[in-house]
Amino acid sequence: MKIAILKETDQFESRIAASPDTVKAYIAAGHSVSIVRNAGTRAYFSDAEFSALGANIIDNNQQAVKDADLVLSINGADISLISHMKSGAGLMGLMNPTDHPEYVQACANAGINAFALEYIPRISRAQSMDVLSSQSNLAGYRSVLEAAGIYGRSLPMMMTAAGTVAPAKIFIMGAGVAGLQAIATARRLGAVTTATDVRPAAKEQVASLGAKFIAVENDEFKQAETAGGYAKQMSAEYLQLQAELTTSHVSKQDIVITTALIPGRPAPLLITKDMLNSMKPGSVLVDLAVERGGNVEGVVAGDIVTTENGVQIIGYLNWPSRMAADSSSLFAKNLKNLLPLLTAEDGSYTPNWEDEIIQGCALTKDGAIIHPRLKE
Repeated sequence: MKIAILKETDQFESRIAASPDTVKAYIAAGHSVSIVRNAGTRAYFSDAEFSALGANIIDNNQQAVKDADLVLSINGADISLISHMKSGAGLMGLMNPTDHPEYVQACANAGINAFALEYIPRISRAQSMDVLSSQSNLAGYRSVLEAAGIYGRSLPMMMTAAGTVAPAKIFIMGAGVAGLQAIATARRLGAVTTATDVRPAAKEQVASLGAKFIAVENDEFKQAETAGGYAKQMSAEYLQLQAELTTSHVSKQDIVITTALIPGRPAPLLITKDMLNSMKPGSVLVDLAVERGGNVEGVVAGDIVTTENGVQIIGYLNWPSRMAADSSSLFAKNLKNLLPLLTAEDGSYTPNWEDEIIQGCALTKDGAIIHPRLKE
């Protein structure tokens, strides 16, 4: 099988969909690997390193996809590249298909098998292939470090001869993969940590990390999780009750990190302007959901905003890219673990269309859009 690794073109993207370890494994398995020149530079993987492992260094993305059986990417190929791929080839990446139906249609028109990595089912057998979890884990960790760097005080309690420094109070809103790692990191750094989530299962997970759980635990809360483990869209009534509970809590916090996302929908608004106005000067707020519209009123994508009362709102984009080497390595391992489901015994590109993981993430096949969510 001919595997092509693209160079990402987004200005905020520093990752690459392969690492030296995975390239070595692909070549050892008998596959040929082509990597676009300088594709790994921002993740500190050099062309020389890849070349020494036996990979072919290709000048540009268009040349790389031309003869490839399978194209690996972080964010999918640019739509302009799809027409240059051969019919029947596979393309893998984070494609955000519900927001970009024209992209999916272009793949179908070109006869490309498009696999959206964000649609990999969250089942036990697919955990090692779950790119959302591997990338969110690093994003949650980094969010606490960034907040600590901007916050002008100490995070842990410090007892000195000159007096005692009180610990910082950190509130994590959303206890998915990113939120749980943020909680663990905040605790390791010595902050007094609290967290909230609409999913009942999160309460025990938060407590297991040593943080206090904050939520309105009514009947709607008890049914607020999908079979796939994602948060459901909550009613306006519940959101109002939750807002009332958290408003007074937020006003006492030094750092707030919001992580709430709902698949296929805009991010829910969790922090209003009034709540921001209640926070202390010098407080820091990190919005990890900014790419889906944000959880914080007034957040600016890609920037830091300071409110009139001195609260700093961090709206950085693409948090995994802020740790490009590690995030690339994990992403690449996720793809390597998925590859056997796309490969026949003789090593040829042959997706196992009967496998539930492939069925869960496949968007197109034989010139048609096949994913149920898109057909709806």
